[in-house]
Amino acid sequence: MPDADPPPELPARLLTDPEMINACTVRDFAVVFRLVKARAGVYPSMIARRCDLTPSRVGEVISGRRQLLHMDVVERIADGLRIPGHMLGLARRSWETPQALVAADREAPHSPHPDQPEFASLPGADVDGILALASQNSLSTATLDAFRSSIEDYWRRDDQHGGETLRPAIVGQLRHVVGLLKESRPPIIQSGLYAIAAELARLTGWTYFDARQYNQARAYFTEALHLAKEIDDRQFMANVLACMSLQGTYQDKPGDSLAFVTAAQDRARSDLATTPRVLSMLSMREAFAHATLGNRESTHRAIGEAHRHFELIRGNDPDPSWVTYFDDTKLIVDTGIAHGRLGEAATAEPLIADALRREARTNQRGRAFHSFWLARTQLDQDKIDQACHTATQALEPASAVASERVAGHLREFYAQLAPHRTEPVALAFEARLRTLLPPVSGPPRP
Repeated sequence: MPDADPPPELPARLLTDPEMINACTVRDFAVVFRLVKARAGVYPSMIARRCDLTPSRVGEVISGRRQLLHMDVVERIADGLRIPGHMLGLARRSWETPQALVAADREAPHSPHPDQPEFASLPGADVDGILALASQNSLSTATLDAFRSSIEDYWRRDDQHGGETLRPAIVGQLRHVVGLLKESRPPIIQSGLYAIAAELARLTGWTYFDARQYNQARAYFTEALHLAKEIDDRQFMANVLACMSLQGTYQDKPGDSLAFVTAAQDRARSDLATTPRVLSMLSMREAFAHATLGNRESTHRAIGEAHRHFELIRGNDPDPSWVTYFDDTKLIVDTGIAHGRLGEAATAEPLIADALRREARTNQRGRAFHSFWLARTQLDQDKIDQACHTATQALEPASAVASERVAGHLREFYAQLAPHRTEPVALAFEARLRTLLPPVSGPPRP
């Protein structure tokens, strides 16, 4: 059984102290125990209890009258005092890696059948009848405005906390709106309901995408396309396809990603009302797809197109509400990420850093993503101190949002840091990481 109350971490400043590092390297436990007492307040009786040693034995070690040489004892000291394994010449200890860094993609055991419409999972006849009794018979434009306001609130809360806990409410509202679509209403109301249902379906798909449950995400994105097609909203269809393109980059399916964004651009260009902001966003998604494929020239061309379209934006453009997030800060950071995906770290770093300075602090997930991207570009340039400092700053927003995608970005940085984990600054980062994320529990010691 895993420990219910694992030992507390030693201070990072102690683990990175040259005297402590040297004492661990030569396994001078007299010095180790004295430093742990003086710098961490772990007294000999506590050392004995945490390392499964007798107090008299700890006292003999501190006084220099006994040495500790047996490997099982060294391992107990590493685990009991939370000294990273490599510092004592051991293999990496199980508690050193937080659970979030070894989590696999979270797919549901059964994915929806591709030919089965998503409405099949909505309420059955009995539930529909009950809801019909409870719902009002007529809807107004004010009702539609209320739905749109709730969707805006969902998106805001999704940025701040992640969509995992929001999903039941979003799906419930989607079911309700789909039920309303079954009744005959004035065209302006019916069209508004289709648009709201499409956005709720996209938002549901986005919460599954953020949770790395990709099959469910695609099912809801597909449903959003069906709903938008009913009212021939080509800009919104382009937006959904752009979401599916982004998902393709996360699934390591760059061919799918490029196909989706190309289809998105075709839909958008077929609508004369499509705004420059929408076209700029789609060009940037194209840049992501090309960068994931390693197409340098095509990536640079798509980035140039994104900036060219963005320069055409005017204050009175009739932008759809779902694209207003794509502002100059988002353009800058996405440009940096596209360069980062190509391995052009020196170009990417100042762009991402500039965007982070501008980005709203309430967007916890975005700040975590972009900070880890910045840390990775710094590590690509062997700026280890800066990379670990940036990644440490990212841990606070990362721990505040429930997002498997954030955990995925953290895992990628953590894997990239592997060759440098013996560096003091990397030790300090790992110590901070373990205070925010639970460790993996190893097997019980006999």
